[in-house]
Amino acid sequence: MAETRGGRPISASQRPTGGDKAVVTRKQYFRRKKVCRFCVEKIDNIDYKDVKLLSAFISERGRITPRRISGVCTPCQRRLCVAVKQARNIALLPFSTPL
Repeated sequence: MAETRGGRPISASQRPTGGDKAVVTRKQYFRRKKVCRFCVEKIDNIDYKDVKLLSAFISERGRITPRRISGVCTPCQRRLCVAVKQARNIALLPFSTPL
């Protein structure tokens, strides 16, 4: 027979499952803080002609990798974007990949 609450039957999605009890203790993983590659290697100017370096920060779809993924600091990310855009304009890097 279906459980009732206030005279109405409770659907299966509203029944308590027991998962709301205590918080399950999981092993916490230590995430290493990402460091800026340009600051560590002391690269002051990011050259638009260095295609090998710039292509490391471009996804396979041709998009510039965001800071939160690449770990580059804000000033270096701005200089990186400018260098990638310059390299694209003179056809050293593709704007996008062929489908």
